[in-house]
Amino acid sequence: METAIIALGSNLGDRLSHLRFALAALQSISEGPVQASSVWESEPIGPSEHLFYNAAASIQTNLSPQQLFEACKTIEKDAGREPGRIRWAARVLDLDIIQYGDLVIHTESLIIPHREYQNRLFVLLPVQEISPGFKDPVTETPIGNLIRKCPEMKIRNVSPLAEI
Repeated sequence: METAIIALGSNLGDRLSHLRFALAALQSISEGPVQASSVWESEPIGPSEHLFYNAAASIQTNLSPQQLFEACKTIEKDAGREPGRIRWAARVLDLDIIQYGDLVIHTESLIIPHREYQNRLFVLLPVQEISPGFKDPVTETPIGNLIRKCPEMKIRNVSPLAEI
């Protein structure tokens, strides 16, 4: 069994409901309770004009990394995300695998950790909440250092853990 950390994001429709849907779906594939961060609202990256709600979840899984990736894509689809959308476009739900045990994977179909996570406060701040000892699996850089090096952006905590 491995610990996996998944970043969640939504900037279309009822963003909080989409995050709740994702957490319930992640609970259904987790071998234990899902640990979830609070909700953070952030400005979008790229051309989208809609603000994002972001969170992070930690699960225990017996799924392989590829199976977990496929499960995340199914959750996105079940939430109403249309496949093949333009990069950085507005979306109902986005799930990215940030950690899968200590593995570093870089194949055509799967990259863990997500390639841009260390440049995104909307990923790092929620991950720090649920895993304060997190270290980048490639560089071993502690999360606090990743946050300090991260580009600035408009981001605010909008909901404590208990409310998601």
